[in-house]
Amino acid sequence: MRRRTLGRAGLEVPAIGLGCAALSSAYGPAAEDESIATIRHAIDAGMNLLDTSDAYANGRNESLVGRAIAGRRHELILATKFGNKRGPGGERLGADGRPETVRASCEASLQRLGVETIDLYYQHRVDPKVPIEETIGAVSRLVEQGKVRHVGLCEAGAGTIRRAHATHPITAVQSEYSLWTRDMESEVLPACRELGIGFVPYSPLGRGFLTATIRSPDDLHPGERRHQHPRFFPENIARNVALLEPLETVARRLGVTPAQVALAWLLARGDDIVPIPATRRAARVDENLAALEVALDTATIAELDRAFAPGVAAGLRYPEKQLASMGL
Repeated sequence: MRRRTLGRAGLEVPAIGLGCAALSSAYGPAAEDESIATIRHAIDAGMNLLDTSDAYANGRNESLVGRAIAGRRHELILATKFGNKRGPGGERLGADGRPETVRASCEASLQRLGVETIDLYYQHRVDPKVPIEETIGAVSRLVEQGKVRHVGLCEAGAGTIRRAHATHPITAVQSEYSLWTRDMESEVLPACRELGIGFVPYSPLGRGFLTATIRSPDDLHPGERRHQHPRFFPENIARNVALLEPLETVARRLGVTPAQVALAWLLARGDDIVPIPATRRAARVDENLAALEVALDTATIAELDRAFAPGVAAGLRYPEKQLASMGL
């Protein structure tokens, strides 16, 4: 397995990790036995960076991961997140970055995961009501106590990243980044590189769209969350499907899948980038890992850059209210 290093602190991880959100119910029904088998298959294959959150399925995702990794803690790098609050029914309650929340969230995550230390602990969403210095200061105390090894931020702006990094070294920033979501290239990714912070793209396959298997809302599970995302609205997805043609053209030319091309493009953006595609199936783990063997030449990268210029996708990447709450 090829390895990459996140941050100047030297956290070594596989070049592709496993996003665990889909292993619960983010994209439709999930069978627990299959999800556990997928996690274990990923670890066996060397994809041993697992990324979860206390917000996924309201903590149940962490419990699932905990069951899957029992007895194998020494084989993996475990990342989770705090501060993206959910109600009992999964309703969004906003961000909470208060120091007391940091401490309580960490203890609850450790218990659900069945571990003593979290390798990479992200603030899932920045709380505009709490200075970032207070939140990251609380996480730094968890580092001192040995409960957290490395500190991360998720969906944070460049200014916030700088302030957080001045409080405690940030190892990684996680944000949505893919061929059809390139917002981070203007300010956030350059700031990370200036500060020596690794970058972890979530949804690197465009929430499944870049697999070229979604052509209409009918291809989504009824009631799942992508129906709430503007890019999957009927009027937008019909326009976005046209973006798949150049991606599929490159895939056919190279004899690989569109998903592998999309991941190879991301991997080619720099050695500081570690995508974490989500999947519930072991076969998809293998497909994603095979993207490491896909070599894109300069002309092909330029071809994809032109086809997927920043802002080309129809529709916002999140519902408008949710995107506004991020403060990016």
